[in-house]
Amino acid sequence: MENEKYLNDLSEIKNLMNRSSRFLSLSGLSGILAGTYALIGAWLAYKTIYFDTSTMGAYKNLVISEEAVIRLLVIAASVAIISLLTGILLSVQKAKKNNETIWNSTARRLVINFLIPLVTGGFFILFLIEKEMLGLIAPLTLIFYGLACVNASKYTIGGVRYLGLTFIVLGLVSTWFLGYGLLFWALGFGVCHILYGSIMYFKYERN
Repeated sequence: MENEKYLNDLSEIKNLMNRSSRFLSLSGLSGILAGTYALIGAWLAYKTIYFDTSTMGAYKNLVISEEAVIRLLVIAASVAIISLLTGILLSVQKAKKNNETIWNSTARRLVINFLIPLVTGGFFILFLIEKEMLGLIAPLTLIFYGLACVNASKYTIGGVRYLGLTFIVLGLVSTWFLGYGLLFWALGFGVCHILYGSIMYFKYERN
C-alpha cells in the first residue's frame, strides 16, 4: 500500500510538472480542421494556377500573372487566419473543460518560440515574391513552418516535434521537385495536419 501511494504521488508530481512546463491545451480537432482548410485552399490554388487564362507554360516553367499571385496570397492568408482562429477557439474550449489557464507563461513561451522561425520565414518569402522567385515559396513555407513546430515543441505535446520534422523533410524534398510545390504543400499542410490531429485527438481527447 505504501509503495502504491508513493508511486501515485510521483505520478501526480510528474503531471503537475508537465502542466507547469508544457502547454497541453492544443486540440487535435483543430489540426484536423486546419488540414481540411489547407486541402480546400490547395484546390482553390490549383484552379487559380492551372485554369486561369492569364497563366502560361508547362508546370515547371509556369508564368503566373500578378492578379493570380495576389489571389494565391489571399487564399494562403485566408487558410492561415481561419486555421489560427479555429485553433484558438478549440484550445480555449479544451482549457476550460480541463480547468486550465489558456494564457500563462508557458503559452507565451510557446507562441514566442513558434513565431520566431515563422515570422523570419514570412519576411524571407515576401522578399522572394518581390524578386519573382515563386518556385521556392511552397518548399520554404513547409521548411519554416516545420522549424517553428520543432522550436515550439519543447513547450507543448511531444508529437508537435515529429510533425515539424515531417514538414522539414517534405520541404527539402519539395525543393528538389520544384514543379510539384502545390502537391507537397497540400500533402504537408493538408494530409499531415489531418493525420497528426487525428492521432492527438484519439490519444488525448477522445475520452
